[in-house]
Amino acid sequence: MESRKTLAAILALAGLLGLAAPAAAHPHVFVSARAEILYAPDGSVTALKHVWSFDEAYSAFITQGLDKNGDGKLTPDELAELAQINVESLPDVGFFTTAKANGKAQEFGQPAEAGLVFENKVLTLTYTLPLKTPAQANRSFGIEIGDPTYFVAFDIVDAPDAVITRDAPQGCIVRVARPPKLAPEVQQKLAQEDITATPDMSGLTVTTRALVACP
Repeated sequence: MESRKTLAAILALAGLLGLAAPAAAHPHVFVSARAEILYAPDGSVTALKHVWSFDEAYSAFITQGLDKNGDGKLTPDELAELAQINVESLPDVGFFTTAKANGKAQEFGQPAEAGLVFENKVLTLTYTLPLKTPAQANRSFGIEIGDPTYFVAFDIVDAPDAVITRDAPQGCIVRVARPPKLAPEVQQKLAQEDITATPDMSGLTVTTRALVACP
């Protein structure tokens, strides 16, 4: 059972790299995401905090057999190993995240504070993604969240707190740019693609960008 869980997590989070199979032409995992950008007192960015909620179908599949005491509930303790598996696989897919400080690309360190909760049939992963080196972002700090191959479909929630800052310098504001909704005919084409083929996603924008602009 545990080996199946490990494989399932890796397939879902790293499948786009071709570690287990060629990338699919349409998403197989759907994620509703929030993000928080963490600042230090000197105005540098130190980390991102991700909150990713998986779709009900994936949540049900990946949590099968994890209710060890059979009480019908999944506790953070019962989900701890799965959380660790998810986080350990993320470096292989670039954390589905890119970041730039004043236009310069940033590298990430090892994720920390990972945890999973299962509520209302939805599994939510929360973790902190530190920058390898705190970044001076006196003009701007931008992030991009998503899977360009569209194996995993990320949807930044449509809410005022979808992407926020913590302890940012006074006057900084956040702007979020979401990808356009795919036209019905494009969605239908993707759904009909051979899942063993490599998708042609040229011309399609499937990632969300957020920019913190400071005065």
